[in-house]
Amino acid sequence: MTRLNAEKKLGQKGFTLIELLIVVAIIGILAAIAIPQFSAYRMKAFNTSAQNDLRTIRTYLDAYFSDNYHYPF
Repeated sequence: MTRLNAEKKLGQKGFTLIELLIVVAIIGILAAIAIPQFSAYRMKAFNTSAQNDLRTIRTYLDAYFSDNYHYPF
């Protein structure tokens, strides 16, 4: 290794400001794409859970009706 290369490597520590700004911009773009998708998946999961809860309540009410010949009040 030449002396010039050795001095160059010792002088280069860390990242430049431009490199950091580019990384932050890329992360921001990816987050802007991912967050709306995540919100849509979360809403879909909530709706599915609510539908399953309603089906369970209906099953319990039907079982109650078959045992007592009337629905609970």
